Amino acid sequence: MSAEATNPATPGPTTPGAQRRRSRPRIDLRRLGRAALLGPAVRGRLPDAIGHVVEAHRAYHPDADLDPLRRAYVLAESSHRGQMRKSGEPYITHPLAVTLILAELGAETTTLTASLLHDTVEDTEVTLDQVREEFGEEVRYLVDGVTKLEKVDYGAAAEPETFRKMLVATGSDVRVMSIKLADRLHNMRTLGVMRPEKQARIAKVTRDVLIPLAERLGVQALKTELEDLVFAILHPEEYAHTRELIVNNASRADDPLEEIAEEVRVVLREAGLQAEVLIRPRHFVSVHRVSRKRGEMRGSDFGRLLVLVNEDADCYGVLGELHTCLTPVVSEFKDFIAVPKFNLYQSLHTAVARTDGQVAEVLIRTHQMHKVAEAGVIALGNPYAPPSEEQTDGDGTRVGDAVDGERADPTRPGWLSRLLDWQEAAPDPDTFWSTLREDLAQDREITVYRPDGGTLGLPAGASCVDAAYAQYGEDAHACIGARVNGRLVRLSTVLSDGDTVQLLMGQDAASEPSREWLEHAHTPVARIAITRWLAAHPSPATPPEAPATTRRPSADAPAARPAAADVVVDQPGATVRLAGCCTPVPPDDITGFAVRGGVVTVHRAECAGATRMKDLGRTEVGVRWGDTSECRVTLFVESFGRPHLLADLTEAIALEGVDIVSATVEPPSQQRVRHTYTLQLPDAAHLPVLMRAMRNVPGVFDVGRAQHQTTTP
Repeated sequence: MSAEATNPATPGPTTPGAQRRRSRPRIDLRRLGRAALLGPAVRGRLPDAIGHVVEAHRAYHPDADLDPLRRAYVLAESSHRGQMRKSGEPYITHPLAVTLILAELGAETTTLTASLLHDTVEDTEVTLDQVREEFGEEVRYLVDGVTKLEKVDYGAAAEPETFRKMLVATGSDVRVMSIKLADRLHNMRTLGVMRPEKQARIAKVTRDVLIPLAERLGVQALKTELEDLVFAILHPEEYAHTRELIVNNASRADDPLEEIAEEVRVVLREAGLQAEVLIRPRHFVSVHRVSRKRGEMRGSDFGRLLVLVNEDADCYGVLGELHTCLTPVVSEFKDFIAVPKFNLYQSLHTAVARTDGQVAEVLIRTHQMHKVAEAGVIALGNPYAPPSEEQTDGDGTRVGDAVDGERADPTRPGWLSRLLDWQEAAPDPDTFWSTLREDLAQDREITVYRPDGGTLGLPAGASCVDAAYAQYGEDAHACIGARVNGRLVRLSTVLSDGDTVQLLMGQDAASEPSREWLEHAHTPVARIAITRWLAAHPSPATPPEAPATTRRPSADAPAARPAAADVVVDQPGATVRLAGCCTPVPPDDITGFAVRGGVVTVHRAECAGATRMKDLGRTEVGVRWGDTSECRVTLFVESFGRPHLLADLTEAIALEGVDIVSATVEPPSQQRVRHTYTLQLPDAAHLPVLMRAMRNVPGVFDVGRAQHQTTTP
């Protein structure tokens, strides 16, 4: 807002492909401004200056009530009268241009009304109360949402706090951000007379904040032009090189893209498919990216083919014909119709190749999908109107149809909800501003599923730590582990699109986050919550178990060697020894082997040690359990680290009437701890009950019989 410059930073020459695009010529805004001054509006009659806005608006909303636009223009023109832009233009040209941008994207009347008034409260004597009285609460809210906070009141924090205010307002009405994006686009178009350092500062904020927001809201038409304008300012040499590439391609005698387009038209016509085949020239940044990726540019690299059809099913029909009659590049196929992007975008992507090496990328979508792909949330009309009052576009199609999953509420997408959640916890404007830029730099989202069927939207690269805080907020401090697709994993595990995540929460009130979690937290909500907790607990608890210690219940505890059980051996006079590698207990299937000194070692039948004994040719001896049920067994326990875990485990063992012969605890690794217990059971039949009791201790996720690697006796 308060645009200060002229001399448009023109993105570059118009290519032949661009000339074929059906769009209105850009309006001479200086003439519009003078018309506003020279031709005062007559009551009840539309001012000439907004004629272009009205024409564009009626193309999408033929039955719209235009009186609010007339009254808004009259108020804006009279309020800004006498104000000039730095270029010498009447200031009214700016709100007119912003409104025209939105009208050409299909914005509904309320958005256009607020757009005409968007600078009145900030730059004139008009108040928000006056706006409400004249135009209603919706328009007042939109105007307030895009009104800057004063530097007099906020100092250096004015810009970040203005964006925070704007984002909060967007959380209740996404049309706020639509107006802001159009406002920034016109200001970027007219940035030329500002000092270079100020141009660079505005361009960087546009690159880091506004362009990612345009992408998330699906407004590709604004995003691509903003990218080119930023590119021209921040990378003038690369911009000039890209411009030269485009100019040289435009001077070619042949146009391979047009030749391929004609082949596609013939294929679809012969198949009886009604489709419109257009050439979409790449914008400057896109050409630059392709040239860096591929090196030498081919003629077909400067644009893409766009195939527009009427129905979803026709998209797949077109795809089938192209892949049948032309040579498809299979690696380029993507189905964003079956799996839409998080920003409303739907389309089929493929590519076809010619024998001369020219490859054309092809986008296939319906006309309605195309409107949404270009205008994103703006194409939804008024997304807050009751169903009976929903807006329709120019051909009578209801906008906003065919949304699912996270897209079921396009007015409050998942990324916006997450942003609003963490911004409340940002302790200061600097933290908010830096975290916002970092968050918006994550330009791809994944969806993971909860066991109850719900979903979580997360940025690509998110870990189980991020999922925990996304689902539970600060209650995630008590998270002790996770299962991904049914498999127990570390909290540091990076999630993939479509994973099912079960978060395991501790029951102990003393459960707390680990400092390690910060290394694996990628989302602001997780990082801020963990950082706040650590700041409030400067001396957090040490790891729950001491490294590699051996603990015994008493100084005179028995040795760890298993005691002999009542085993009947088919070798008179032999001494029986239970193998320490598998610690067999009744009713395990067992086998025995004769070793030196008249000793028979007894193994569990499935023990790897028994297999080795057989391979070494040891004499196998028949053994079986006798009547005595007392036995000794070694168990391992896998758990998540938490305070008091060892105490809780030993208490659970004692309550079952079992003696602990010895216990070892390995050093914790990423919150996971392995314990090994040698236990004396009064009754072997009680072993399953004991293991179940140990598994029920909070934080324990597995209990099993130990299988040690031992040397052969």
